[in-house]
Amino acid sequence: MRYGKFLVTRKPVKWLFTELEVALVVEGAGEIHEEVQQELEVGEEVEEGSEVGGGGRCLIVLDWPKKRRMFWTTFLWLFAKLTCCREESERMESENSSSEEEDIVTGESSSDEDEEEPQNKSSYATLLESLTSKSGPNVKRRKIDHVQDELPVVEATPDYSVIPSSVTKEDEEPTEDEIEDSSDPFEAHFADPDDNVLSKRLDSLHQNQWLTQKIVLPNSRTAILGVPGTNDSKENPVVVKVKGPSDLKLHKKLASIITKQRPSFDELESSIAPLMFTYQDLLFYERTVSNAERLRRLVCLHAVNHIFKTRERVMKNKVRIDKEQDPAPDQGYTRPKVLMLLYSKESCVKMVNMITSLCEPDQQEKRNVFNDRYVEKEETLPSDKPADFKDLFEGKEDNEEPLFGLKWTKKTIKFFSGFYNSDIIFASPLGLRRVVEGKGGKKPQKGDYDFLSSIEIVIVDQAEAHLMQSWEHMEFIFQHLNLQPKDLRDCDISRIRPWYLDLNSKHFRQTIALSAFNTPEINSLFYNQSKNWAGKIKVMPSYSGEIEGFALKVKQTFSRFESPSFTNDPDARFTYFTTAIIPSLVRRAKDTTGTLIFIPSSFDFDRLRNYFSASTSLSFGSISEYTPVPDRSRAQSHFFNGRHSVLLYTERAHHFFRFRLRGVKKVIMYGLPENPIFYKEMASGFLARSVNEGQSEHGQGTVRVMFSKWDRLKFERVVGTERTNRMIADKGDTFDFV
Repeated sequence: MRYGKFLVTRKPVKWLFTELEVALVVEGAGEIHEEVQQELEVGEEVEEGSEVGGGGRCLIVLDWPKKRRMFWTTFLWLFAKLTCCREESERMESENSSSEEEDIVTGESSSDEDEEEPQNKSSYATLLESLTSKSGPNVKRRKIDHVQDELPVVEATPDYSVIPSSVTKEDEEPTEDEIEDSSDPFEAHFADPDDNVLSKRLDSLHQNQWLTQKIVLPNSRTAILGVPGTNDSKENPVVVKVKGPSDLKLHKKLASIITKQRPSFDELESSIAPLMFTYQDLLFYERTVSNAERLRRLVCLHAVNHIFKTRERVMKNKVRIDKEQDPAPDQGYTRPKVLMLLYSKESCVKMVNMITSLCEPDQQEKRNVFNDRYVEKEETLPSDKPADFKDLFEGKEDNEEPLFGLKWTKKTIKFFSGFYNSDIIFASPLGLRRVVEGKGGKKPQKGDYDFLSSIEIVIVDQAEAHLMQSWEHMEFIFQHLNLQPKDLRDCDISRIRPWYLDLNSKHFRQTIALSAFNTPEINSLFYNQSKNWAGKIKVMPSYSGEIEGFALKVKQTFSRFESPSFTNDPDARFTYFTTAIIPSLVRRAKDTTGTLIFIPSSFDFDRLRNYFSASTSLSFGSISEYTPVPDRSRAQSHFFNGRHSVLLYTERAHHFFRFRLRGVKKVIMYGLPENPIFYKEMASGFLARSVNEGQSEHGQGTVRVMFSKWDRLKFERVVGTERTNRMIADKGDTFDFV
């Protein structure tokens, strides 16, 4: 890149380029643009304060940087300086206007916050002082009004550039060991990464080069580790087993609390904690109802630890600034650092309860409002529903999507803080997408995603449940993370970490996804959006299968059909079904009564329903997630009493309602369910109920499953890991289990 001098003047009009010079010029008499361009010859230097081109005044001259990182830093410095001058001019003009015009403040205020965060002068003025070594004017803070509606307020409030002045003595005199502990993963990943390792891995990321290897975790779990690099940079990974919280680099306040609550970790926590706390991307798909609380504790501990360390570093750098010392870059463009994408309001309640138990705040502002809107005090689900269903759907049910911010002050946690003033954002993918697009409120609002520009940790809990909604919402959110913001919003540019300015913030973001099982959609998102320079890891479970342990004897037949490609799989499946399954049902119409056809895909459901209506003489009913309640009840009744011999039933309908269907004598699975629990509930539970109610005889129930090689992930969960390779690759196409 060529380099020379920046010439910057007041009231910019446009950029002018010469061979080695760049000028931002002003309005003036005559053809000023041409005059300035003519005046700036190659190699000519312009001094600060000199007049250029018809009376324009040169404010500052800076060397054109040789490195790209420094280019963006300098560019933003210049932008800040010009904005400061523009604000000063506007302020002087506004002083002569009517005193009745008032600034509009967006967001909440409280006595606690006012006491903690007194008004400071503009960060632009502070920046100007650092550039010119002169006293800058006290610039009046400009405040922007946003319409507050059903959507949460997205506030135009400053980032950590305004820091509480009432810091403790311990904060005023930080030790170097507290701030620069090289063994702390927070320091090694964000604050002071090894430049040599970082540059090599960023180059590998830009070229999409990954070194993948299989490792064994301390609890004998198998995991796949991916690290940016090539075979030349191959390293032997070392996974250290963590016995308890004392082995983690935790913030001192959190360490004192968690060691009392949980002095030691169990086997699961010991194997997952070192992966999570080293800021590697983590895909863990062994989440169950029994281990959900332990996983929730780990992710909340990690998130709060990250926020506390970020906040402590910023506050201590504020003390250094007060002492006229140069602080290290310590922040991003905006304040929010953690994003939790959750399935339901009850998930938010559980996360919030875990967070408050870990940090033990003195006060919780607006906690009563949170309880009113999110906490359900009465049991809302029938007692016969399974545990995993209750884990998903218990709690408050309404049309409001989970969406709010959480903010820490010195002694208080504040609920429903504006996004730009929050530390953690809790949201469902759909709710957050409405904010990004400016939809969902009573009045149209301007879409905004700048508050997602500095997210450093993303936590997705119950990822498999989001699949039953529109997975597109999840992909949309990830596509809008860590983008360059449209507005700077009063951030202190001199303290922005350089990798934000280099457009590399997505390579520092950690993604943690907890799921009950793996799917192609989750795999694809993890592959495409996980670009962490620290690497990524997938914990691989081993399945024993769901075809054993039935309450009664059931013949299970797995029929494999040939499918040339993943894109042609739906057509190949439909052809096999209409040529191999339907003819046998039509020939034995008398034996067809009580046939349940399970269909995982909504698209396949529409296709089969149209086929049954137009091309067969079989009487049938259908239940999907969109079937109205009266039609749903009618279909179940007609199927039970034999009026309909066939019932079409979707996986999404079973996911949302968990019907215990009656009259099932035979189960045909058009495809395997994503959730292996569903297989046993239909293959064993439905058939067993028919036997118990006298609708079928013991041993007569059958299950037939269609599968192809593209169903490998589902297939492994149902038949078991050991059987999968043989059944997928075997020459035979029919496999029977009794």
